[in-house]
Amino acid sequence: MKFDDLTLAPSLLKALHEEGYATPTPIQAKAIPPALEGKDVLGIAQTGTGKTAAFSLPTLHRLCSQPAVAGIKGPRALVLAPTRELAAQIGESFNAYGRHTGLRTAVIFGGVGQGPQVQAIRSGAAILVATPGRLIDLMDQKLVDLRGIQFFTLDEADRMLDMGFIEPIRRIAKAVPQKRQTMLFSATMPSEIRGLANSLLHQAVEVSVTPAATTVERIAQSVYSIERGRKVDLLAHLLRDPAAKRVVVFTKTKHGADKVVRRLRAAGIASDAIHGNKAQNQRTRTLDGFRSGRTPVLVATDIAARGLDVDGITHVFNFDLPMEPEAYVHRIGRTARAGASGVAITFCDDEERGLLKQVEKLTKANIERKQVPADLVALPKLAGKGGPTHATNDGGSHARGGHGGGGRGGKNRGGRGGKPAGKHAGHRGGSHGSGNSASQPAHAGGGEAGPGPSTGKPAPARHNWPGYRGPARRGR
Repeated sequence: MKFDDLTLAPSLLKALHEEGYATPTPIQAKAIPPALEGKDVLGIAQTGTGKTAAFSLPTLHRLCSQPAVAGIKGPRALVLAPTRELAAQIGESFNAYGRHTGLRTAVIFGGVGQGPQVQAIRSGAAILVATPGRLIDLMDQKLVDLRGIQFFTLDEADRMLDMGFIEPIRRIAKAVPQKRQTMLFSATMPSEIRGLANSLLHQAVEVSVTPAATTVERIAQSVYSIERGRKVDLLAHLLRDPAAKRVVVFTKTKHGADKVVRRLRAAGIASDAIHGNKAQNQRTRTLDGFRSGRTPVLVATDIAARGLDVDGITHVFNFDLPMEPEAYVHRIGRTARAGASGVAITFCDDEERGLLKQVEKLTKANIERKQVPADLVALPKLAGKGGPTHATNDGGSHARGGHGGGGRGGKNRGGRGGKPAGKHAGHRGGSHGSGNSASQPAHAGGGEAGPGPSTGKPAPARHNWPGYRGPARRGR
């Protein structure tokens, strides 16, 4: 099947051809036809399978072919997403596929001022992509009118359940017209999501391309049993592998993510952290650096396990095992995207053995055990207690009380944001994919943050892992 066989509007096919996409992914091939017919759709598919195009393309098509509700100004399509990053990426997809339709998209989320977002809605946006919390805020202030919504989509519904958004979703659903088309997509289908789907969808067509809670076969999974205090030493050792070109490291806590970054930077490994305590401009700048390759190691809490849509992630490290085994599936799904293979490595200390058993029970797999290298070298301890890490470029680091890293470092300014994450094909930046082959939808990454002062020394020859910039220098 080709996109040309799906009877999409010519303007959409033109955009797809310009992007170089010819063949839909399995979830797209199954979900788009019933959605084009106006039927409700319940889609079950893991992240990285192209779900965004599966709902954005039919939504755009029907917006072009169906008139708006008479006498009501405001958005006609509403998409809910659990995180700011995923909302921004969905907005980019609508803009890419709808570039020849004349339809505008507004993206709203918390953590930034609401003024520009409200203005974007009022400027005639037909499509509204939102996180539930910010949308509820604007509803309470009567700054958004949902009476004209004709198409309602929930993406990553199980993640929204995990984040406690089910009641806000029910409230939002009551505010949109009952006569609408609804689509719900989820990587897993727990009973709570099944119940939500039953309450929102009407005679839905259910499509599935992957059994719930299974891991991608192209991912080589392994686990090391290691003491907690030696995990960062093992991480630095494994990052010396030249194959580890773009890496995501998952930690259990925000503090843990910052601590890992400080240790890696002290060892000269370019890295940055992303989690809920980061300001939106910091998170955008961090993702820009990761997409462009300036920062090859991204240390994250589970906030980035879903919706981190970046091609070319070679390795995922579970520095800490997740408390919920389903999160393991979502984490390692960051690699092996767009038809590529990937590596997922887990560190397990004595207290986490029960969590590892839960993961293996859920995935019905015995993860390969590996031995800790005999030549594992301990990283030097930090000279003092550093503060929270800040976003940088090319391996530079800034922490309260000291400077570290080398190469071109970002400026330590809390109030200055980088360019919005995400550029489309043909523009400068890395890539993040929504399809699973070169012929399927994928978008290019983000812009570049500005240069900062160089603070490091040349790397000694014995260190050759990606992103190494030389030993950090502690400031006074």
